Amino acid sequence: MNYDCDHGLFMALNFDGGPLTDRAMTVVSGTLLWLPLYALILWLVYRRGGWRNLLLFAGCLAAALVLADMFAGIFKHSGVLKHLWADFPPRLRPMFTPSLEGLSIPADSLIALRRAAVAGDWAVHVPAGAVAGLYGTVSSHAAVIAALAALSAPIVRRRWFTVLMILCALLICYSRIYLAKHFPIDLLLGTAVGLITGRAMYLLYRRLSRQRDETARAATPTHERDHRARKADPDKRRHATSGSAKRQ
Repeated sequence: MNYDCDHGLFMALNFDGGPLTDRAMTVVSGTLLWLPLYALILWLVYRRGGWRNLLLFAGCLAAALVLADMFAGIFKHSGVLKHLWADFPPRLRPMFTPSLEGLSIPADSLIALRRAAVAGDWAVHVPAGAVAGLYGTVSSHAAVIAALAALSAPIVRRRWFTVLMILCALLICYSRIYLAKHFPIDLLLGTAVGLITGRAMYLLYRRLSRQRDETARAATPTHERDHRARKADPDKRRHATSGSAKRQ
């Protein structure tokens, strides 16, 4: 893609924050920091519905994350579906975009300089070790975190958790700009892919959950269901007791 409408915003957000910030953004953008978040989500889902609910959610979660990453890869010509849209012109990452440096050299020349870690007065800050693949549209990181949020938030149904997921998504997306791996539009498109994928998997989760509950109710004897209903509803229990007393 040859648009540059978000170049100014990228340059405003990308800066050299020093070694400590470089390291922090690298950790945020990596996978290690995500593990506690996954553990928290799985625990919350288990608290709400037990093991059966957790297993169903885990299956939908795995599918959502894999699909979000695969769909994002279509636009970057990477992954299993990389040939699905062969005519789509992928967009170079910011670190490989000569116009951001005010250079009139071919992109291949800048790519070679970046990969050789040539020092210089670069306009775009690229932390050590951040050099990645050529293309950034669309962001797989944004797609995955958005899919995770779209699937888990309506299941957990806690306001603080929804806020936490939004903050995590914003932090992860910003880390991609700081590391010069994505333009803002790359992240917006990735977020859209993730939200659609996550929502679709949530609808599947809800449907399968209802089918499971209906099957369980159908397999439960009527008298046992009535007993459980009276235990769950004090009013029904009192009514049943008073009715029995009147008949006596």
